[in-house]
Parts: sequence; C-alpha cells; structure tokens
Amino acid sequence: MLYDLNEDGTGVIYEILPRKNYLSRKAIKTRGASFRGERLEQIIASNIDNIFIVTSTLEPDFNNKTLDRFLVACESAQIKTNIVINKTDLADESSVKIWADLYKKIGYNVFLTSAIDSTGLDYLFKSLNGKKNLFWGQSGVGKSTLLNLFYPDLNLKVGEVSNYTLKGTHTTVTSVMIFVGDETYIIDTPGVREIDPFGIRKEDLGHYFKEFEKFMKDCRFNTCTHHHEPGCAIINAVENDDISAERYDSYLRILDTVEKDMNF
Repeated sequence: MLYDLNEDGTGVIYEILPRKNYLSRKAIKTRGASFRGERLEQIIASNIDNIFIVTSTLEPDFNNKTLDRFLVACESAQIKTNIVINKTDLADESSVKIWADLYKKIGYNVFLTSAIDSTGLDYLFKSLNGKKNLFWGQSGVGKSTLLNLFYPDLNLKVGEVSNYTLKGTHTTVTSVMIFVGDETYIIDTPGVREIDPFGIRKEDLGHYFKEFEKFMKDCRFNTCTHHHEPGCAIINAVENDDISAERYDSYLRILDTVEKDMNF
C-alpha cells in the first residue's frame, strides 16, 4: 500500500500493491468470539522477503517451544525464515551452541548476536541489504535494540524485562515498515507473549517441520498425524535420533492445540 501524508498528518492511499505473501497468526480471543469458539486471523505483514525470528538467551529465557510455534507460522506462509539468538553475552557459550547447531542442522540460518559486545552484528546487518525484512519475536528479546544499532535514525523505543514476570514489556505497539536506504526495508513488529499459528490442519502440521519432509513419504498411512499411528516413519526417526526429541515434543504440543481448536 502506498500513501502520502497531508499537512494535517492524515494519510491518503493512492495505490494498493498486489500481495505476494503474508504472515499471520491467531488473534487474541475477543469476548464475542470466545463464546462462539472462534479464533480470528491477525495479519502481521505482507510482501516480505525475509523473516527474522528474534529470541534471547536470557531475560527473557530462551524457549524452544515458543520458537517452534513462530517457525510453524512462518513455514505455513512460505517465507524465508531466519533465527536470531540475541543476548549471547548473558549465557554460557556451550548452551547457546547446542540450540544453534540444532536449528542449523534443520536448515535455518542462525545468527548469534549481542548488542553489548557486538557479536554477530555485521553478519546480520549484511543479510538485510536490498530486502523487506520483518523482525518478529517475544517482547524484550531485543528486536528494537538491534535495529537501533543498525539504523540509529530509527530511534525505536526500547523496553525492559519485567522484574515480576521475567518477560518483556511491550514497547512497539503496531507493525511499521520503514525504508532505510539501498532498497532495504525494515518491519518492526510488536512483541508477543504467546503465538498460535492460524489455519493449520492437524494432517498438514508435519509439512511445517522441515526435518520431517524426507521421512513423511514412508509413513504407512498418507493421513498420518505422526502421533499414534502404526508404521509412522516420523516416530521411527525420533526413536533413531534422526529427528530431535525436542522438536518432536514441540510438534505434539502444537498438534494438541490444533486438535482442540478443531473441536470447537
């Protein structure tokens, strides 16, 4: 969407561009919708080249289950997705490496970054050039801090982690796309506490776990949900350590959520 601002600050839309892709999630339940059992779709952004899911080692603590929910939403949108593990200065290097190696093995680009000691910032910055880049993640993981380091003129508001909940506090309140030069755009998004992918059917969920793909064709049943069925190649792959138990547990947790939503 293209628009101009009038002198009084109001906007005038003069062109709506075609949508090549979009990222969404389940909206937070509203009072009326909750009575009807509905979960509406919330569009985060569209026409994206790169998604960077930003996590942190501590403050808030790294949570692979939450990260996997973000990844499913991105995979279902078929948009190139990268993982940023921020605040590496706060954690033991070996523990960070374990998670980084797991997701690299699956096929994701993983950036290890720190705003304190500048670890990994050059590598991440170069990956943004010439693209429309969306930064997405929980509150408090450092999305706005990283963007302010790359583009100081943005002057994005930065929050702190709540001492009570140990979770980030909301600072960015709406998704904003900003042109930063050299055909590069940044989309800063509000931090989220919880994430539920929208429009996922239980029989399709396995397609959004990248490492499942090469095994799924060997399942006995083509409607296999990789949960309890005999002859499931995914379960065999987990038992043989070809798929990590941590990722499979994430899959089962999301599958349970999908099944509950479908029973409304």
